[in-house]
Amino acid sequence: MKNIAILGSTGSIGTQCLDIISDYPDKFKVKALSCQSNIDLLKEQAEQFKPEHIAVYSKEAYERLISEGLSYPVQIHFGMEGLLSIAKLEGVDIVLTSVVGNIGLLPTVEAINAGKDVALANKETLVTAGSIIMPLAKTKGVNILPVDSEHSALFQALQGNSVKDIKRLILTASGGPFRGQDKESLKEVTAAQALKHPNWSMGRKITIDSATLMNKGLEVIEAKWLFDVEPDAIDVVVHPESIIHSMVEYHDSSIMAQMGLPDMKLPIIYALNYPDRLETKLESLDFTKMNQLNFEVPDQKTFPCLRLAYEALRAGGTMPTVLNAANEILVHQFLDGEIGFYDIPERIEALMKAHNNILNPTIEDILNVDSETRDAALKM
Repeated sequence: MKNIAILGSTGSIGTQCLDIISDYPDKFKVKALSCQSNIDLLKEQAEQFKPEHIAVYSKEAYERLISEGLSYPVQIHFGMEGLLSIAKLEGVDIVLTSVVGNIGLLPTVEAINAGKDVALANKETLVTAGSIIMPLAKTKGVNILPVDSEHSALFQALQGNSVKDIKRLILTASGGPFRGQDKESLKEVTAAQALKHPNWSMGRKITIDSATLMNKGLEVIEAKWLFDVEPDAIDVVVHPESIIHSMVEYHDSSIMAQMGLPDMKLPIIYALNYPDRLETKLESLDFTKMNQLNFEVPDQKTFPCLRLAYEALRAGGTMPTVLNAANEILVHQFLDGEIGFYDIPERIEALMKAHNNILNPTIEDILNVDSETRDAALKM
């Protein structure tokens, strides 16, 4: 049995992870849960799974939970220190980091230092600090197990093969809700329109990132660090059916693809039970019904966030931190109706151009640039 700590249990990935755990009570046990502020859902989860530890990031939510309590004895932690505490808990085998934003960086480092395998659903950790995280994981002998569908697909396609034999990685993108539209038609789109993803059910922030193609840009940066390849060896192709989740082309020109119906539970299950596969009740792909797969070149003129991500990756240093932090603030402003759709890439690019890049940054450098960029984005 594997003991699991979930950072971000009330979000989309966290709730699906708990659904999986409830289906396999003899395989997994929940040792710890955490949330930002949704303690109503957190309390429901805690009463069902009886974790020994809970962490709440928001002070107001933490104080409310302390006041209301739970029906069984549980240790309740607060803030970043709380996340760090449950990330290194003794007896935990794997830490799922599914918090949104750069808040996941320090707990991931803590989990790795404590010798825990990390099921990584927090893109920002590798986007901003991949040059630190991956060498640290190697030194500590722990696995970084990608949870999002694209990197899980690449990870699966590499099983039994050597990273040294990679010719290129091919990340597939659904194209989001605005695929095929031009820039003029998207100038006035609303957050409600951008949240209508055609294939996937995801959190609000990542759904907007899918609409701008920033999500794919962040995945390009992640792939560089996860699989130790150069930016020019990572391609993106729009695949609207979302059946092929990504592909690896080897030096002999053979291409390995991982396929399946779009369901985030599949990469979660694979990460939790790695290296073994579990029999699931997930729907199988019927090739007689899904008998046509389409592929397109991504339109980087209409969706410039993908271009900006490649530029940040090639610049290296703290530039991906600027990209990520600015995007996070601007996406929330877009969701709140404060800015327009194209204000996101335009302001990201302005902040990148103004940034004095720090090559070979420390964790402290990354956190400082992250904070400074967020402040600058809010003041624009």
